[in-house]
Amino acid sequence: MYANRTDHLKVEGAYAVLAKAQSLEADGREIIHFEIGQPDFDTFDNISLAGMRAIANGKTNYTPPAGTPAFRLAIAMDASARRGVDISLEQVVVSPGGKPNIFFPTMALVNPGDEVIYPNPGFPTYEAMIGVAGGKAVPVPLVEENNFSFDLDVFDKLINEKTKMIIINSPSNPTGGIIPKADLEHIAAAAKKHDCWVLSDEIYARIVYDGMDDAPSIYALPDMAERTIIMDGFSKTYAMTGWRLGYGIMPEELAHRVGLLLTHSLGSTAEFTQYAGIEAITGDQDQVDAVVAEYEKRRNVIVDGLNSLSGITCQKPQGAFYVFPNITELGKSSDEVANWMLEEAGVALLPGTSFGAHGEGYLRLSYANSVENIEKAIEKMGKILK
Repeated sequence: MYANRTDHLKVEGAYAVLAKAQSLEADGREIIHFEIGQPDFDTFDNISLAGMRAIANGKTNYTPPAGTPAFRLAIAMDASARRGVDISLEQVVVSPGGKPNIFFPTMALVNPGDEVIYPNPGFPTYEAMIGVAGGKAVPVPLVEENNFSFDLDVFDKLINEKTKMIIINSPSNPTGGIIPKADLEHIAAAAKKHDCWVLSDEIYARIVYDGMDDAPSIYALPDMAERTIIMDGFSKTYAMTGWRLGYGIMPEELAHRVGLLLTHSLGSTAEFTQYAGIEAITGDQDQVDAVVAEYEKRRNVIVDGLNSLSGITCQKPQGAFYVFPNITELGKSSDEVANWMLEEAGVALLPGTSFGAHGEGYLRLSYANSVENIEKAIEKMGKILK
């Protein structure tokens, strides 16, 4: 009765845990939430006001499918400056949220049977979109010993003449790891050797710590702009998850094809949100810096707290707002520990297997929450681990 292209799709684990946590809250339980990867800050006032002014001024119409020229130019100029490369507005495709610029480039490039390498554990949409396009999903493990970068030995064994695309995500969801430049150069060399594309998910590129400005981009490496798609957006950096505003940067011909897919599916991105986006990237960036500094403070608190718990070790991530603690010493599966923490400690978090089989033995916690709640959660977890 139904087409088989949706048979492999599953609900994202974060939403399933959220629903269970909310059910417990409805029964009167206190639950501390670390399961959803969403900033706990409101959208910055200057951005909200720009969007409101745009609505008041009648900016509520259709726009060109790839976005307004003014917004695309602002994105191109900002991305060029941050990555040290020349990007034109013709290479920019605006979308309602970041996911269309994961899905549509894949649909435009991957034929049935083509192989696509992707990180595991990784954002569940990667595997989902590969399947919808008819491609073969080829997971490469992210290894804790390498700061959760690719296992390059496995990568080298898996890439071949059938590989059409390599997906990377740095900083990473769920690990917070950043792929070092040397590893990016290794991946880039392999992509050029095997003539394949790279889709680089850089949605967390500005949420980095320890004095880093931005995470390094594979796009900026020699001869990689012609075979790389950057996916980026406004949800994480500017706390704009509900505005649904993202973009892709890619070669012009691919941008044209992705624009056609937008034309015949979503139509265009809301006009007033694009005005808010212009304000986000051209306005004062001090609030971004302040939020990142707060995330770094929380990162330090949660890492120290988790490392104080019996049977848990936690690496200090370099970016995003996630930690990915190792729980193998507890002798239970990731699902068992996640359920235990929710039901007994009142702490909602995700099993590492929500992000793929290589997430077994880990948990993911989003520290987009207050220091007070982080400390309270560590105390609750400690009580049931004694």
